[in-house]
Amino acid sequence: MSPAMSRRRFLGVGTVALAGAGALAVAGTPFLRELFADGQPGLLLTSRAPVPAAFRAELPIPPVLAPVRSDATTDFYEIVQRPAKLGILPGLTTEAWTYHGSFPGPTLKTPAGRKAVVKHTNQLPHPTVVHLHGGHTPAESDGYPTDLIHPVGGEQQQSSLTGMAAMSGMAGMAKLDSGGGQTSRSYTYPLDQRAATLWYHDHRMGFTAANVWQGLAGFHLVTDDEEAALPLPQGKRDIPLMICDRSFGADGSFTYPALAGGQQLPGVSAAYMDGVLGDVILVNGAPWPVLRADRARYRFRILNGSNARQYSLALDPQPPGGGALVQIGSDGGLLASPLTHDSIDVSPAERFDVVIDFARYAPGTRVRLVNKLGTGGTAEVMCFDVGTDGRVADDSHVPAKLSEIAPLTRSSATTTRDFLFQKSSGAWTINGAPYTPGQDLARARLGTTEVWRFTSDVHHPVHLHLNHFQVLSRNGHAPGPYDAGWKDTVDVRPSEAVEVAVKFTDYAGRYMLHCHNLEHEDMAMMADFSTE
Repeated sequence: MSPAMSRRRFLGVGTVALAGAGALAVAGTPFLRELFADGQPGLLLTSRAPVPAAFRAELPIPPVLAPVRSDATTDFYEIVQRPAKLGILPGLTTEAWTYHGSFPGPTLKTPAGRKAVVKHTNQLPHPTVVHLHGGHTPAESDGYPTDLIHPVGGEQQQSSLTGMAAMSGMAGMAKLDSGGGQTSRSYTYPLDQRAATLWYHDHRMGFTAANVWQGLAGFHLVTDDEEAALPLPQGKRDIPLMICDRSFGADGSFTYPALAGGQQLPGVSAAYMDGVLGDVILVNGAPWPVLRADRARYRFRILNGSNARQYSLALDPQPPGGGALVQIGSDGGLLASPLTHDSIDVSPAERFDVVIDFARYAPGTRVRLVNKLGTGGTAEVMCFDVGTDGRVADDSHVPAKLSEIAPLTRSSATTTRDFLFQKSSGAWTINGAPYTPGQDLARARLGTTEVWRFTSDVHHPVHLHLNHFQVLSRNGHAPGPYDAGWKDTVDVRPSEAVEVAVKFTDYAGRYMLHCHNLEHEDMAMMADFSTE
């Protein structure tokens, strides 16, 4: 299939249609298919609600959560997971599952080396788990997928756990719930790591995709003195952008094709096993929003918070001379030096920190952030309306040197391991086996460096817990243009082998390796590894 075809949506005739929030029903109506970036067909989950016009909503900025108390070493936070009615679509109400009543959840902001203790209380109707994605975290606070936080009152908890037992590869598992029955859990994050754009999200086994789709995601920003000393945009010109796709029922509700129309069985309907693609693009929870930008530099912390959708982000129009997106950071923080891009490919869970200089545009220009892998509504992301005033005060710039990054070399590795990501016997698997909790696929010694080789059948964004890594090669050649710096998620393309080097440090225990296409993750494409 040609690259051009991989960027088109086409109409197919089928028998799957949405009937209410999350349910699937048989109908004779056509449905839309949209191709994934690798040319694989996916079923587009189309909204029944009227889709709003683009560039009407103002870009929301997630609120920064204040600690409930602090001492000399630690900030203590409390987050209540609860349903909330949100005004995402004009004239309709969307009931979301939220952290503290908003989608995205509130942003936490912590200096590196200062401990954050976050107490989560579950007032939702189903169990949850919290993972700090990109956090260098002790195993007991990493969000292992069976360390459940139960609902206050215990509603529907038993039926959900019974459903988990039916999951492929799960039969006979004796310990599906290692959460101890508690309705709140305190996660301890030492944050002994570089400044970086992290995010927290649900990580419950078999239900991660549905829970994140319903709204359980937010930013956690780590700062440090090295970054603060740089003349980068700050304050109101340092903006996190969570980009995701969703679909809506006629009543404004989020729709998701869960098995049995809810949380009784883990995973997703077979028609959407390749990944769920929504038809409405949200940025910080608003559909196709607009930011009124000064003619100055802005820093944008871009997160692909979608379940399965990949983006190729670009500005339209490009500024004179091109090179609109100046990348300064990746998943694990600052790059050694900036990289200039005309577009950036972002797979689920990846983060790219970029600087855009709107002074390169004429006053009053409307600049669209577009997705070159979409068509129609999914080709638009948001827009920036450049101010009509002349240049405003702006003492920021992007220095030629950002940070020191010590390279991890192949010669320093003690072991090379292979991990094959593929569909096998109707399940998404790693090395031919669906996920089994408590069964390690690898054991690594703390203080050692290893090379891990990820090989794929189709597109898989591979996420490694505990430590960030560096990309060494793609199919035996140099890393790609978006592989620079410290990563925790790497986009592995169809029939590709990507080698990464990782040094395991500090914390012994059991961690996770998995695909961050959340439908693949829920349908068994996970594995445990341990450090000792």
